[in-house]
Amino acid sequence: MTIGMVGFMRSAKRTALALAASLLAIGAAAGNEQTTLTVPAENLGFLLRYVAEDEGLWSKQGLDVSIKHIQGIGATNAVIAGSADFGFASGPTVTRANARGQKLVALATTINQSDEWVVVRKDIAVAAQFDAKAPLATRAAILKGLTIATGGAGAIPDVVLKVVAKQAGLGPDAVRTAPMQPPEFMAAFARKSIDGFVSGPPFTQIALTDGSGVVVADPSEPPDYTPVSSALLLARASFCPEHRAICEKLVHGVAEAARFVHGRRAETLAVMKRHFGSYGDKVLEASYEGLVKMVPVPPVTTAAELENADQLNIAAGFMSAADKLPDYNGIIDNQFAR
Repeated sequence: MTIGMVGFMRSAKRTALALAASLLAIGAAAGNEQTTLTVPAENLGFLLRYVAEDEGLWSKQGLDVSIKHIQGIGATNAVIAGSADFGFASGPTVTRANARGQKLVALATTINQSDEWVVVRKDIAVAAQFDAKAPLATRAAILKGLTIATGGAGAIPDVVLKVVAKQAGLGPDAVRTAPMQPPEFMAAFARKSIDGFVSGPPFTQIALTDGSGVVVADPSEPPDYTPVSSALLLARASFCPEHRAICEKLVHGVAEAARFVHGRRAETLAVMKRHFGSYGDKVLEASYEGLVKMVPVPPVTTAAELENADQLNIAAGFMSAADKLPDYNGIIDNQFAR
């Protein structure tokens, strides 16, 4: 056999092996169960979603997850309407929906604080002689008359802003809100078209790292509303009883992602860099340090977290005390998250 023939045979063998591997992968994927997941914003508050997706934590269990990005509470509305199986939302969104008869169930809480920082421009803080160590009621007074960007009406940033402003005795019209999404509000913040914003990693950390922003309130404030369920994985109440295997696989992937984030810092930062690398290593490292403290392991939901969500809704004026749910255990399903 000539040298050329030997090379040809080896090449053919490699091609055949590659083709066989591809066919096996296609066959495995074809046998996977399919589901859809809505995400209301692209930020690191939904870090576990990026980890589960990039590290193959869902596909390893035989589940293909199609991600749909739908801004704000539209992500939850898609689940309610049946156009998506699962969605990420905040505790206030979930409790408000149930109070209105839209039966949703909490499957996992991936962040147990609001994950929202209220930030104002540094030049405004300096002019107002802002004291970052003062009580929240004093700090929040700086918001009067300012224009603050939020993710959208009724979403968790809007809820948090209204409750923080209320701590200083400010009425609902004392702070102007601008419904904007990053990077739109970050550009407006940089050119001083807005006075501040409410958001989480990595956008808050950009302003803090470059020194252009000052924190008025962090995710642990106001303390009366912490812990609170955020980046909460939900489904229609009827879905998991009818599709147990899909729920088990999806939530197990999220729970594994929570353990991954706590135990594999470097690999988690690599995932973050893959999606938000343009913001720089310092921003991502600060984002990781801020987030990891808020990621529970296991990512179960508690009645206290949902009750605090309802209290936020009431304080923000999005629902009345009479509409508060009498019990929260009935809208929690932790069996897959443990």
